[in-house]
Amino acid sequence: MDSTRITLPWPQRLLNLLDGITLFIGRSIAWLTVMMVIATCIVVILRRGFDIGSIALQESVAYMHAAVFLLAAGYTLKRGGHVRVDILYRRFSPRRKAWVDSLGCLLFLLPLAIFTGLISQEFVLSSWAIRESSTDSGGVGAVYLLKSLIPLMAVTLGLQAIAELLRNLLLLMGAALPTGEPTSGEESDQ
Repeated sequence: MDSTRITLPWPQRLLNLLDGITLFIGRSIAWLTVMMVIATCIVVILRRGFDIGSIALQESVAYMHAAVFLLAAGYTLKRGGHVRVDILYRRFSPRRKAWVDSLGCLLFLLPLAIFTGLISQEFVLSSWAIRESSTDSGGVGAVYLLKSLIPLMAVTLGLQAIAELLRNLLLLMGAALPTGEPTSGEESDQ
């Protein structure tokens, strides 16, 4: 293969769009961690300092925690932050890594995202049908919204899986890749 790189404009635009969506969601959802710390501090101060409890505030911390983990899954994939057993992988060439990542997306990640999205539909819809709320008196009255994060996670993770697959296919085809933040095949500073 020669050293010149071919340019494929529409796949790169699609890749930029998918990565942009993932970055927006990841950076936006990161602010929930700050809100979780603040809410937790308020819960502790109210409980210990004033002997006042708030089940809704405590549950809201759990909701934010769930949102961070579920909605940031695609962002974590983009940044290469998921656990990887890389005894062999780290020694692979970029091309071989692209093959491994492509097969992983096709055989495992995309089917998992699709399965999760499909299997969670009935679970979420029945929660919406009854407008499921907290079983605790004074709790958050929107369990159905919390459960809705599951298929949403499947969508965001699936979109980033498509982006990673596209990125790896472009690399295998010798196309110039957009530069920017580290991706799943690259080392992250964080």
